[in-house]
Amino acid sequence: MAELERPQRLQIMLTDEELAALENWRFEKRMPSRSAAVRELLRRGLASDGFLTANVGVKSQDFGVISSDRVAGDSPGESKP
Repeated sequence: MAELERPQRLQIMLTDEELAALENWRFEKRMPSRSAAVRELLRRGLASDGFLTANVGVKSQDFGVISSDRVAGDSPGESKP
C-alpha cells in the first residue's frame, strides 16, 4: 500500500451554516477539494496577526465560524452590547 502524502487526519464538526460558508468560499476560490480549502484557511489564519487567545473556561462550542452575535475583536463568549 502506498504511503499517504498527508498521513495525519483531522476531524471537525460543523453546523449546516458553517459547512455552507466553507463550500461557498471553496467554490468562489476554485479550490479543488474541501480539504484543500480548509488547509488554505488554516494557512491564512496561522499567518495572520491579531488572533484571539482563548479565555480560561471557554469551550469548543464557543468557537463558531459563523455567529451573528460576535464581532471582530470579541473574545469567544463575548457578544455585542
